Amino acid sequence: MESKTKTNFIVNKENNTLTIKRNFNANRQLVWDCYTKSEYLEKWFAPKPLTAKTKEMDFKVGGHWLYAMIEPNGTEHWGRTDFTEIQPIDYYKSLDGFCDENGKLNPNMPRAKWHVTFKDLNQQSQVETVVTYNSLQDLETVIQMGMEAGLNSTLERLDELLVSLTK
Repeated sequence: MESKTKTNFIVNKENNTLTIKRNFNANRQLVWDCYTKSEYLEKWFAPKPLTAKTKEMDFKVGGHWLYAMIEPNGTEHWGRTDFTEIQPIDYYKSLDGFCDENGKLNPNMPRAKWHVTFKDLNQQSQVETVVTYNSLQDLETVIQMGMEAGLNSTLERLDELLVSLTK
């Protein structure tokens, strides 16, 4: 069955932002949980064929998520998300960047501010993510790395997870 959800991916080079909007066929609480609990994140937060694993997760202001996206050959790509503001099931704000397996940020890679908002849409939920980069060069770096295709694949995995959780 083809998914009726679609990702809107908007690049704004004047403001160095990406805006990603997508509707999901699940209630807002469940979608929130899938974005904020490691047991769910590990099931969807990596583009196919990669998988995700959590080393540390402390979802609170001042806490962080240290995770890896793992290629089929075992190569690990580490990321760190530091939570700066949380309004449960409405939104959270964070800083996201590439790092090593101990959480030390890679200064040669872009770090971005994320503002992830969750809205009720009757039988669906909408997630809008605004990602702000420090410079146009940082924005263009992640675009060239395949951010749009990677996010589309990742959000399709979330669709699949939500279907399995709402059966």
